[in-house]
Amino acid sequence: MDTPQVDAYLRRLGAEYPAWPTLDALRELHLRHLRTVPFENLSVHLGEEIVLQEERLLDKVVGARRGGFCYELNGLFAALLTALGYEVTLLAARVYGEGGALGIPYDHLALLVRTVDGGDWLADVGFGAHSHGPLEFGERGEQEDPGGTFRIVEAGPDEAGMRGGHDTARAADLDVLRDGQAVYRVEPRPRVLGDFVSGAWWHSTSPRSHFLRSPVCSRLTEDGGRITLSGRRLTTTTPDGGREERELVTDEEVLAAYRDRFGVHLDEVPTAPGG
Repeated sequence: MDTPQVDAYLRRLGAEYPAWPTLDALRELHLRHLRTVPFENLSVHLGEEIVLQEERLLDKVVGARRGGFCYELNGLFAALLTALGYEVTLLAARVYGEGGALGIPYDHLALLVRTVDGGDWLADVGFGAHSHGPLEFGERGEQEDPGGTFRIVEAGPDEAGMRGGHDTARAADLDVLRDGQAVYRVEPRPRVLGDFVSGAWWHSTSPRSHFLRSPVCSRLTEDGGRITLSGRRLTTTTPDGGREERELVTDEEVLAAYRDRFGVHLDEVPTAPGG
């Protein structure tokens, strides 16, 4: 990512160029990303190919001012952080589903970020409702965040009886918990963006993928709440748990919501298969 691309990305976030790759700067970039760049699966419902290459992701997220899902958002955020001087490692994760079952390999992409002043941090701007700021990677106690109470703990054996790595504390997989519930399991082994192509393909095409059920577009609001358009249902939640739902009737209302609430300009309404 060259200097003009970095500048354009920072303008997209409404952020200044940080003087140093510090923890405070990471926190600000992380929060601005969640507020500005929506988590969305609209490409799946618009017939758009998802390409995990930096230039294509820049064209989509920065040039077209769109969002994306984890591989796109965290993949591109990693490139930005690297260009700003952070040491970034891509990590594969498996999301916990119904009944505590783990998802497919390369189910999710998260980031391990090393700052010049604050150690190692788990950053994730591609999971929808999650922590508002990065989590301290080496901390095993509770971490308070506006998004909930989080913990990172060493994982127990999976269905195959494995803990990951070489069964050592340092190499073992880690579970990320939110308010006491396991969210996803992180593998500490470094990955590259191309490793996640199979996961992106599965989530874009498999009938078992929840991304195919409905178009979703969601972002954090300035007050710490969240706004989400799922299909035609627009939901606004407040930081204290208040909730307001409204069903959008016409295509014009849906397109206006994408434009006015998320900054996403579309020519047609994304529809789920069979919708």
